[in-house]
Amino acid sequence: MGQGAASRPGRRSSRHSSSTARLLAEQGHSVRVVTRSGRDPEPGIEHLAFDATDRERLTAAARGAAAIHHCAAPPYHRWVRDWPPLVASACAAAEATGAVLVMLGNLYGYGPVDGPMTEGLPLAATGPKGRVRAAAWERALTLHEQGRIRVVEVRASDFFGPGVTDGGHLAGRVVPALLRGRPVSTLGDPDAPHSWTYLPDVAAAMAEVAGEERAWGRPWHVPTQRPHSVREMADLLAAGAGTGPAVVRRIPRAAFGLAGLFSPLMRELREIRYQFDRPFVVDSSAYEAAFAVRATGVDEQVKATLDWWRAHPTTTR
Repeated sequence: MGQGAASRPGRRSSRHSSSTARLLAEQGHSVRVVTRSGRDPEPGIEHLAFDATDRERLTAAARGAAAIHHCAAPPYHRWVRDWPPLVASACAAAEATGAVLVMLGNLYGYGPVDGPMTEGLPLAATGPKGRVRAAAWERALTLHEQGRIRVVEVRASDFFGPGVTDGGHLAGRVVPALLRGRPVSTLGDPDAPHSWTYLPDVAAAMAEVAGEERAWGRPWHVPTQRPHSVREMADLLAAGAGTGPAVVRRIPRAAFGLAGLFSPLMRELREIRYQFDRPFVVDSSAYEAAFAVRATGVDEQVKATLDWWRAHPTTTR
């Protein structure tokens, strides 16, 4: 059975698609990965270079595939503009080819909630990035309910792991700072419980639900370990790296606002600051009750992540 992984430029999308594509290839599938820039062939993986919003080319690339894995992630500041055409293209390709559409989602669509997040919560986000992610799933689900496509979405919290250098707060800020022996600056309360999803677990979940008909037509949370605060994760990573006790500092709200005057990324982060100011906990028990994939142990996550960074020392510069 062949499966396809659709993507677009940007490290977030390339890390997701690369991890998923390599796992699928290891499982014996033939894989095509779509990015604007392309890449040299890998065993079992063909890389194609074009814009995934081109629905005719995406449909042609997906012919014969059992599944389309939608791992695309536009640059953060272009989500509102770029997500709708990406999702429209993926849905069109799924409808034309009959391939199952496996969408990689996140937790933004729920907005601020009290208590652990489950898949049954309403997509009640009011900010533009949360709404655009919610609308992407709602569009695909409507087509599924109309019998036009088959779709499933796997939702992950902030992710990290081998090869992830800018996929979220932990990967983009905490790990590099610790490896340079510097203090860690955090966006919100460093002691608030927070769920972190391990990238290989994301790939494993995407591969699993593609072949499980009973998974289709609803979202699932990627198996994720119990929440750890930024301070707890920094301590675990620092201990594993042997860099001494982690020093974790909270970015003052005033400084955060000032940084937004000069940094487009910091301006964009205002919408989701609540995720770090309060507990941000994902409940993945529904997935774990239905399917085989389980969250990798935290010690293994930390070791594998640090091993990758040690093998790529220039990444921390």
